[in-house]
Amino acid sequence: MQEPFVDKTIKLTFSEDEAEMLVDALEVDLEGYLESAKEARGNGNRADVETFTEAADRIGKLIAKIRAKLD
Repeated sequence: MQEPFVDKTIKLTFSEDEAEMLVDALEVDLEGYLESAKEARGNGNRADVETFTEAADRIGKLIAKIRAKLD
């Protein structure tokens, strides 16, 4: 039997420069998911649109969370 997903909290410490690098990398990843969602929408693949949109939303929230710490 597979165990349910548990969202474990971890704490990491980054310099401002490292946090900016993470944001930059996440933004590239976000763009990829948004493009994939757009392509899936064009192909009529609703399941992939949902999956890629959810991933993009989660990445966007993480970017916002990191940026809030940088301000």
